[in-house]
Amino acid sequence: MNETALVLVAHGTRSSRGVEMIATLADAVAEQVGPTRVAFVDVLGPSPSEVLRDITGPAVVVPAFLASGYHVHTDVPREVADSGHPSVAVTRALGPDPVLAEVLLRRLVDAGWQPGDAVVLAAAGSSDPRALRDVRRAAAMLAELAATRVRIGFVATAEPRVPAVVASLRAQGEKRVFIASYLLAHGLFHARLGDAGADGVAEPLGVDPAIVGLVSERYRSGIPAAQHTLSFQRWPVSAAAAPALPDPRRLRPPGPTPTLRGR
Repeated sequence: MNETALVLVAHGTRSSRGVEMIATLADAVAEQVGPTRVAFVDVLGPSPSEVLRDITGPAVVVPAFLASGYHVHTDVPREVADSGHPSVAVTRALGPDPVLAEVLLRRLVDAGWQPGDAVVLAAAGSSDPRALRDVRRAAAMLAELAATRVRIGFVATAEPRVPAVVASLRAQGEKRVFIASYLLAHGLFHARLGDAGADGVAEPLGVDPAIVGLVSERYRSGIPAAQHTLSFQRWPVSAAAAPALPDPRRLRPPGPTPTLRGR
Protein backbone atom coordinates (compact mmCIF):
# COMPACT_ATOMS: atom_id res chain seq x y z
CA MET A 1 0.00 0.00 0.00
CA ASN A 2 1.33 3.43 -0.92
CA GLU A 3 2.30 5.45 2.15
CA THR A 4 1.37 8.76 0.54
CA ALA A 5 -2.23 9.76 1.23
CA LEU A 6 -4.57 11.14 -1.41
CA VAL A 7 -6.90 13.97 -0.42
CA LEU A 8 -9.59 14.62 -3.01
CA VAL A 9 -10.83 18.19 -2.55
CA ALA A 10 -14.24 19.11 -3.94
CA HIS A 11 -16.37 22.24 -3.74
CA GLY A 12 -19.22 20.87 -1.65
CA THR A 13 -22.95 20.76 -2.27
CA ARG A 14 -26.18 20.49 -0.29
CA SER A 15 -27.35 17.85 -2.76
CA SER A 16 -27.16 14.40 -1.18
CA ARG A 17 -26.84 12.96 -4.66
CA GLY A 18 -23.83 15.17 -5.37
CA VAL A 19 -22.15 14.26 -2.07
CA GLU A 20 -22.70 10.56 -2.77
CA MET A 21 -21.18 10.96 -6.23
CA ILE A 22 -17.98 12.44 -4.75
CA ALA A 23 -17.83 9.59 -2.23
CA THR A 24 -18.30 7.04 -5.00
CA LEU A 25 -15.54 8.67 -7.05
CA ALA A 26 -13.24 8.47 -4.03
CA ASP A 27 -14.16 4.80 -3.58
CA ALA A 28 -13.25 4.04 -7.17
CA VAL A 29 -9.96 5.94 -6.97
CA ALA A 30 -9.14 4.19 -3.70
CA GLU A 31 -9.43 0.84 -5.45
CA GLN A 32 -6.53 1.92 -7.66
CA VAL A 33 -4.24 3.90 -5.37
CA GLY A 34 -5.20 3.11 -1.78
CA PRO A 35 -7.17 4.96 0.91
CA THR A 36 -8.56 8.23 -0.37
CA ARG A 37 -9.83 11.02 1.87
CA VAL A 38 -12.46 13.56 0.82
CA ALA A 39 -12.51 17.24 1.83
CA PHE A 40 -14.65 20.23 0.83
CA VAL A 41 -13.77 23.91 0.50
CA ASP A 42 -17.33 25.20 0.88
CA VAL A 43 -20.81 24.25 2.17
CA LEU A 44 -19.68 20.94 3.76
CA GLY A 45 -16.98 19.66 6.04
CA PRO A 46 -14.46 18.31 6.69
CA SER A 47 -12.20 21.00 5.27
CA PRO A 48 -8.84 20.18 3.64
CA SER A 49 -6.96 21.50 6.68
CA GLU A 50 -8.98 19.25 9.01
CA VAL A 51 -8.26 16.19 6.90
CA LEU A 52 -4.57 17.00 6.53
CA ARG A 53 -4.15 17.41 10.30
CA ASP A 54 -5.32 13.83 10.62
CA ILE A 55 -2.66 12.51 8.22
CA THR A 56 0.81 11.78 9.58
CA GLY A 57 2.66 10.90 6.36
CA PRO A 58 3.10 12.71 3.02
CA ALA A 59 -0.08 13.73 1.21
CA VAL A 60 -1.10 14.63 -2.32
CA VAL A 61 -4.04 17.03 -2.65
CA VAL A 62 -5.99 16.67 -5.90
CA PRO A 63 -8.43 19.57 -6.50
CA ALA A 64 -11.55 18.06 -8.07
CA PHE A 65 -12.35 21.25 -9.96
CA LEU A 66 -12.95 21.67 -13.69
CA ALA A 67 -11.40 25.12 -13.84
CA SER A 68 -8.88 26.90 -11.66
CA GLY A 69 -10.41 29.95 -10.04
CA TYR A 70 -10.53 31.31 -6.49
CA HIS A 71 -10.99 27.95 -4.80
CA VAL A 72 -7.97 26.39 -6.51
CA HIS A 73 -5.67 29.40 -6.38
CA THR A 74 -6.64 30.73 -2.94
CA ASP A 75 -8.76 28.37 -0.81
CA VAL A 76 -6.75 25.20 -1.35
CA PRO A 77 -3.29 26.74 -0.67
CA ARG A 78 -4.66 28.52 2.40
CA GLU A 79 -6.16 25.30 3.75
CA VAL A 80 -2.88 23.46 3.22
CA ALA A 81 -0.95 26.21 4.98
CA ASP A 82 -3.45 26.29 7.86
CA SER A 83 -3.07 22.54 8.35
CA GLY A 84 0.58 22.90 9.29
CA HIS A 85 1.30 19.66 7.45
CA PRO A 86 5.01 19.55 6.52
CA SER A 87 4.81 17.40 3.38
CA VAL A 88 2.02 18.15 0.91
CA ALA A 89 1.95 18.42 -2.86
CA VAL A 90 -1.01 20.05 -4.62
CA THR A 91 -1.65 18.90 -8.18
CA ARG A 92 -3.32 20.97 -10.84
CA ALA A 93 -7.08 20.78 -11.07
CA LEU A 94 -8.83 18.04 -13.04
CA GLY A 95 -9.86 20.39 -15.82
CA PRO A 96 -9.59 21.36 -18.46
CA ASP A 97 -8.26 18.12 -19.90
CA PRO A 98 -8.80 16.09 -23.09
CA VAL A 99 -9.99 13.21 -20.90
CA LEU A 100 -12.90 15.36 -19.71
CA ALA A 101 -13.74 16.34 -23.29
CA GLU A 102 -14.08 12.66 -24.18
CA VAL A 103 -16.45 12.09 -21.28
CA LEU A 104 -18.45 15.20 -22.18
CA LEU A 105 -18.96 13.92 -25.72
CA ARG A 106 -20.09 10.50 -24.48
CA ARG A 107 -22.55 12.18 -22.11
CA LEU A 108 -23.91 14.27 -25.01
CA VAL A 109 -24.41 11.23 -27.21
CA ASP A 110 -26.17 9.43 -24.36
CA ALA A 111 -28.51 12.43 -24.07
CA GLY A 112 -29.47 12.14 -27.76
CA TRP A 113 -27.08 14.59 -29.38
CA GLN A 114 -26.26 13.93 -33.02
CA PRO A 115 -23.83 15.64 -35.44
CA GLY A 116 -25.51 18.79 -36.68
CA ASP A 117 -27.16 19.59 -33.35
CA ALA A 118 -26.01 22.74 -31.55
CA VAL A 119 -23.96 22.36 -28.37
CA VAL A 120 -23.78 24.62 -25.31
CA LEU A 121 -21.10 23.92 -22.73
CA ALA A 122 -22.67 24.80 -19.38
CA ALA A 123 -20.14 25.74 -16.69
CA ALA A 124 -20.65 26.89 -13.12
CA GLY A 125 -19.18 30.34 -13.71
CA SER A 126 -16.58 32.41 -11.91
CA SER A 127 -15.41 35.99 -11.46
CA ASP A 128 -11.81 34.81 -11.85
CA PRO A 129 -10.54 35.35 -15.43
CA ARG A 130 -8.24 32.34 -15.05
CA ALA A 131 -11.22 30.06 -14.51
CA LEU A 132 -13.08 31.58 -17.47
CA ARG A 133 -10.01 30.97 -19.61
CA ASP A 134 -10.03 27.34 -18.53
CA VAL A 135 -13.70 27.02 -19.54
CA ARG A 136 -12.86 28.38 -22.98
CA ARG A 137 -10.12 25.78 -23.28
CA ALA A 138 -12.57 23.05 -22.27
CA ALA A 139 -15.04 24.24 -24.92
CA ALA A 140 -12.29 24.23 -27.55
CA MET A 141 -11.34 20.65 -26.63
CA LEU A 142 -14.95 19.51 -26.92
CA ALA A 143 -15.42 21.38 -30.20
CA GLU A 144 -12.39 19.69 -31.73
CA LEU A 145 -13.54 16.26 -30.59
CA ALA A 146 -17.15 16.70 -31.71
CA ALA A 147 -16.18 18.53 -34.91
CA THR A 148 -18.69 21.28 -34.22
CA ARG A 149 -18.83 24.74 -32.74
CA VAL A 150 -19.42 24.80 -28.99
CA ARG A 151 -20.96 27.87 -27.34
CA ILE A 152 -20.37 28.62 -23.68
CA GLY A 153 -23.01 29.44 -21.11
CA PHE A 154 -22.74 29.87 -17.35
CA VAL A 155 -25.09 28.81 -14.58
CA ALA A 156 -24.08 31.62 -12.22
CA THR A 157 -21.70 34.56 -11.74
CA ALA A 158 -20.42 34.92 -15.32
CA GLU A 159 -22.17 35.86 -18.56
CA PRO A 160 -23.80 34.80 -20.82
CA ARG A 161 -26.15 32.57 -18.87
CA VAL A 162 -27.12 29.20 -20.29
CA PRO A 163 -30.82 30.01 -21.06
CA ALA A 164 -29.76 33.12 -22.99
CA VAL A 165 -27.33 31.12 -25.10
CA VAL A 166 -29.96 28.48 -25.85
CA ALA A 167 -32.49 31.17 -26.81
CA SER A 168 -29.93 32.86 -29.05
CA LEU A 169 -29.29 29.59 -30.89
CA ARG A 170 -33.03 29.12 -31.37
CA ALA A 171 -33.26 32.62 -32.81
CA GLN A 172 -30.47 31.75 -35.22
CA GLY A 173 -32.49 28.85 -36.55
CA GLU A 174 -30.94 25.92 -34.73
CA LYS A 175 -33.51 23.11 -34.67
CA ARG A 176 -32.00 21.08 -31.84
CA VAL A 177 -29.87 22.37 -28.98
CA PHE A 178 -28.10 20.21 -26.40
CA ILE A 179 -26.35 21.17 -23.19
CA ALA A 180 -23.06 19.56 -22.19
CA SER A 181 -22.92 19.77 -18.41
CA TYR A 182 -19.40 20.85 -17.46
CA LEU A 183 -20.13 19.99 -13.85
CA LEU A 184 -18.65 17.17 -11.83
CA ALA A 185 -21.73 16.12 -9.87
CA HIS A 186 -25.46 16.60 -9.48
CA GLY A 187 -26.57 19.58 -7.44
CA LEU A 188 -28.40 22.88 -7.68
CA PHE A 189 -26.43 24.08 -10.71
CA HIS A 190 -27.11 20.96 -12.77
CA ALA A 191 -30.79 21.02 -11.76
CA ARG A 192 -31.11 24.51 -13.23
CA LEU A 193 -30.03 23.27 -16.66
CA GLY A 194 -33.31 21.41 -17.06
CA ASP A 195 -35.10 24.76 -17.30
CA ALA A 196 -32.75 26.29 -19.89
CA GLY A 197 -34.94 25.37 -22.88
CA ALA A 198 -32.65 22.84 -24.55
CA ASP A 199 -33.76 19.65 -26.30
CA GLY A 200 -31.50 17.61 -24.07
CA VAL A 201 -29.20 18.00 -21.09
CA ALA A 202 -26.27 15.65 -20.69
CA GLU A 203 -25.50 14.15 -17.31
CA PRO A 204 -22.67 15.67 -15.24
CA LEU A 205 -19.21 14.18 -15.72
CA GLY A 206 -19.70 12.01 -12.64
CA VAL A 207 -17.97 8.72 -11.95
CA ASP A 208 -16.50 7.52 -15.23
CA PRO A 209 -13.56 5.13 -15.76
CA ALA A 210 -11.67 7.90 -17.54
CA ILE A 211 -12.17 10.36 -14.69
CA VAL A 212 -11.15 7.77 -12.12
CA GLY A 213 -7.99 7.26 -14.15
CA LEU A 214 -7.40 11.01 -14.39
CA VAL A 215 -7.62 11.46 -10.62
CA SER A 216 -5.31 8.49 -10.07
CA GLU A 217 -2.77 9.88 -12.52
CA ARG A 218 -2.84 13.31 -10.90
CA TYR A 219 -2.14 11.62 -7.56
CA ARG A 220 0.71 9.44 -8.84
CA SER A 221 2.37 12.40 -10.50
CA GLY A 222 2.31 14.35 -7.24
CA ILE A 223 3.85 11.60 -5.10
CA PRO A 224 7.53 12.51 -5.73
CA ALA A 225 6.96 16.11 -4.59
CA ALA A 226 4.99 15.04 -1.52
CA GLN A 227 7.70 12.62 -0.44
CA HIS A 228 10.58 15.01 -0.95
CA THR A 229 9.34 18.32 0.37
CA LEU A 230 9.02 19.81 3.84
CA SER A 231 6.52 22.41 2.72
CA PHE A 232 3.59 22.17 0.35
CA GLN A 233 4.00 22.98 -3.31
CA ARG A 234 1.86 22.94 -6.42
CA TRP A 235 2.89 20.14 -8.70
CA PRO A 236 1.95 20.27 -12.41
CA VAL A 237 0.86 16.88 -13.65
CA SER A 238 -0.55 15.46 -16.84
CA ALA A 239 -3.36 13.08 -17.68
CA ALA A 240 -2.86 9.45 -18.56
CA ALA A 241 -4.92 6.67 -20.09
CA ALA A 242 -7.78 5.62 -17.87
CA PRO A 243 -7.87 2.16 -16.29
CA ALA A 244 -11.09 0.23 -15.84
CA LEU A 245 -13.60 1.35 -13.22
CA PRO A 246 -13.72 -0.91 -10.14
CA ASP A 247 -16.84 -1.60 -8.09
CA PRO A 248 -17.24 1.66 -6.05
CA ARG A 249 -19.21 -0.13 -3.33
CA ARG A 250 -16.23 -2.10 -2.06
CA LEU A 251 -14.51 0.70 -0.17
CA ARG A 252 -15.66 3.87 1.52
CA PRO A 253 -13.15 6.67 1.98
CA PRO A 254 -11.99 6.86 5.60
CA GLY A 255 -12.48 10.03 7.60
CA PRO A 256 -15.30 12.10 9.05
CA THR A 257 -18.75 12.02 7.55
CA PRO A 258 -19.48 15.20 5.50
CA THR A 259 -21.06 17.84 7.71
CA LEU A 260 -23.10 20.85 6.63
CA ARG A 261 -21.44 24.15 7.38
CA GLY A 262 -23.39 27.01 8.89
CA ARG A 263 -23.62 29.33 5.97
